[in-house]
Amino acid sequence: MGFTASHLARRCGLTVSRVQDYIHGRVQAQRVEIFERVADGLHIPGSMFDLAPRAWERRLATVAEAAGAADTEPATGNGDPSVLRRDFMKLGAGMAATTLAAARMPGMPSRTAGNRIGASTVAELKDDIVRLRRLDDHLGGADTFKYYEVEVEKTAALIREGSYSGATRRDLLNLFAEQAQQAGWAAFDAGWQDKAKELYERSFGAAKEASNPELAGNALALRSYQLLSAGTVATDLTDKSCAIAEKSIEPAVKSLLFQRGAWTYAIAGQAERAAQALGKAEEALQSPAGTAPDWAAWAHNWTEWQIMVGRCWTELRRPLRAVPALESAMAQYDDSHARDKALYLSWLADAYLDAGEIEPAATALGRAFDLSANVASSRPQGRLTTVLDRFEEHKAASGVADLLARRPLNPVEIRS
Repeated sequence: MGFTASHLARRCGLTVSRVQDYIHGRVQAQRVEIFERVADGLHIPGSMFDLAPRAWERRLATVAEAAGAADTEPATGNGDPSVLRRDFMKLGAGMAATTLAAARMPGMPSRTAGNRIGASTVAELKDDIVRLRRLDDHLGGADTFKYYEVEVEKTAALIREGSYSGATRRDLLNLFAEQAQQAGWAAFDAGWQDKAKELYERSFGAAKEASNPELAGNALALRSYQLLSAGTVATDLTDKSCAIAEKSIEPAVKSLLFQRGAWTYAIAGQAERAAQALGKAEEALQSPAGTAPDWAAWAHNWTEWQIMVGRCWTELRRPLRAVPALESAMAQYDDSHARDKALYLSWLADAYLDAGEIEPAATALGRAFDLSANVASSRPQGRLTTVLDRFEEHKAASGVADLLARRPLNPVEIRS
């Protein structure tokens, strides 16, 4: 369990019942004062709430340092500092999402009003999806999907009913393709595969109509990822996506598409092709991201690349290559990214098992259970259960019996 609602309420100057309402989406915050209280009380960047940078932000070099400041809090019987950071981020993310998905604050003009659509409308919608995309770092797809879906259908209605120039139509199609990919990813993360497939296909069609091969290539890569989860290795889609990456002039797009391509090749057992794709992603990382689109920029860093290296070599049963990469990456990866870190730790546990290191494997998987306990995503639970099955033959090893007793519940099913 994390820190109590009363602890969060104290930090933000709110009532306990109101904190619970915000976390569970029963109430949508409206007054700027509330957002300022939460931002200052929980050290959440003001930009997450459309606020100017807060005074405390100027005293901290990075958002990571702000999250790390929670480590100075004394531990209590309610949880540890890493759980506290995740509770803080969940409260802040939930408030930001409900506000963006609902109407604007009273008195705030919206450039999306009316039928005539211009550059300002597209700019506003782009800003919204950039902010909403950050929720994926801290919440699972079952929590975020409804917010992403609202943006998809809002843009679809504008394309269908609005009046605009040819250039604006192309911008709207690009935006729609990007939004549909994000919504599709959330549906996939929640385990809603039919919805994810539909959104990826709509995204691909919009990207093709907008003559944006890079977004189309990402739709193919995402669809390939989804098929992998169902046991289908679609290297034909990956081949097309990587061919697009070869022609891209954006280093971040190359990084992302080649990393995703490497994963598909690794699952297919094609070690040489996986290594080639990882090498091309590494080459792309030598160049700065520049003006990379936000949907690709997140992958253009060495930590994400190391994670993919480790995952690929784990799947290819090369633990001597996998373990160093994953250990290095996990040392840099903050616990507030609970879902993703839980997944990546599962591959580290897998690689340790292949190397015959049972106790470190049990420690890594136990930590993954801790992180994924309250994340509304179907993926960690399925993945962790698969790795846990490998421990059955090691019951006599230290810590394994306790680990086997921790078979996880699925938080997505609990919430439904």
